[in-house]
Amino acid sequence: MSSEAQSPAVTGLIGRKLGMTQLFLEDGQVVPVTVVEAGPCRVQQVKTRERDGYLAVQLAFEEVPEQRLNKPTLGRFRKSSVPPSRHLREFPYEGAAPEVGGVIDASIFQAGQQVDVTGTSIGKGFAGGMKRHHFRGGPATHGSMFHREPGSIGASSFPSRVWKNKKLPGHMGAEQVTVKRLEVVRVEPDQHLLFLRGSVPGAKNGLLLVRKHGSRRIGKEKEVTNAGG
Repeated sequence: MSSEAQSPAVTGLIGRKLGMTQLFLEDGQVVPVTVVEAGPCRVQQVKTRERDGYLAVQLAFEEVPEQRLNKPTLGRFRKSSVPPSRHLREFPYEGAAPEVGGVIDASIFQAGQQVDVTGTSIGKGFAGGMKRHHFRGGPATHGSMFHREPGSIGASSFPSRVWKNKKLPGHMGAEQVTVKRLEVVRVEPDQHLLFLRGSVPGAKNGLLLVRKHGSRRIGKEKEVTNAGG
């Protein structure tokens, strides 16, 4: 089956963030865009309601040599006759199910469409309360001795402890973030490129999941084995 016949069924793609640039539109407007390498992805497995309890298609992205995978994972790719790939993710599909081994590319998206992009935010390491939670801090002068400290964190006799979920210094960033309703400014299926208005989570070359806005989700950001890394 050709990619044109399969593409409308799948609601998302795996991609990589290539960086940011700007585009000049026909009306002379300049817009900042993020360039995303969206696919091509191969259909590694099709989940059915009868066998798996839900409808989804498992896509493979970024081919790797066979020696980069363990034997169980490699066996899955050999069974479906799909080249070994680094990443596997699941997306719902609508209508007829794509065939195993078929290619899904950026042509499933159109200019003017809204998408939701999920990625891993840039890690900031261990950060203080002002940087992590935007606390105001104390006076900067007159010998206050209170500049960037978080201040009091609990009561005295009651409850004699610190409440759960108290905003304190700690690890910042490097967590899953989803930015919704990003506009697709341009699609170049031949180059596997999407140009999205605005910024997306993560650093350059970071892995992204691009979904059509409003499409059905699988559970809570369901992910499967990240093969080979």
